[in-house]
Amino acid sequence: MELQALPSRIGQVRRIVSAQLRYWRLDPLIDRAALGVTELLSNVHRHARPDKSCVVELEFQSDRLTVSVRDRDPRLPVVTDSTGTSDAGPLATCGRGLVMVAAVSESWGCRPDGEDGKVVWFALSARAATAPRPPAPKPLRAAEQRPEPAPLTVQPPVRAPEPVVVHAPAPEPSVAHGPARSPEPAVAHAPAGAPAPEPALAHAAAEPVAPEPAPPVVAAAASATSAVPG
Repeated sequence: MELQALPSRIGQVRRIVSAQLRYWRLDPLIDRAALGVTELLSNVHRHARPDKSCVVELEFQSDRLTVSVRDRDPRLPVVTDSTGTSDAGPLATCGRGLVMVAAVSESWGCRPDGEDGKVVWFALSARAATAPRPPAPKPLRAAEQRPEPAPLTVQPPVRAPEPVVVHAPAPEPSVAHGPARSPEPAVAHAPAGAPAPEPALAHAAAEPVAPEPAPPVVAAAASATSAVPG
């Protein structure tokens, strides 16, 4: 692709590169390739002379993707090192494009292109992206469909019944009963100084006397006639 490295065209080129990689089925490489080509075009926009025209080329061969940018400036780029000897300071927001390209790619480089140009490129390995995928399982026929497993029902844990404690009534204390005694006679205490009462005499009960029989009453019938001596 031949274009002018302008900010409005850089986004368009990034979308074209992403679409081409999807066509090649290199989706895992899209993010790194888009970032690398954006940094290379940004360098052309900032540093290339006398104009900003360039050519972007994609090459996919032997599981290797190569992205290159050719411009008309013969000066080779300078990589920013940790000592800060280049134009990019420690707080600069630009000047580290090639460092990012080296971080996302497996290899990169630059070479002169004739007397009035150069080529800056980076390469990405496509082995992981093009690894054969396992075939998808074939759908089962109606006769081979497996029955769906029954839903798993989780029963709550059953607690063991608590033991029932039966409290027996306390036994009553046993009382040992002795032989029954006749109640003692009550004794009446007389006041002091009073004469002692005479002991009561027990009189025997008199035997009943049978009444004498009454003499029989003989009723002589008076004769109507008096007896005449003869």
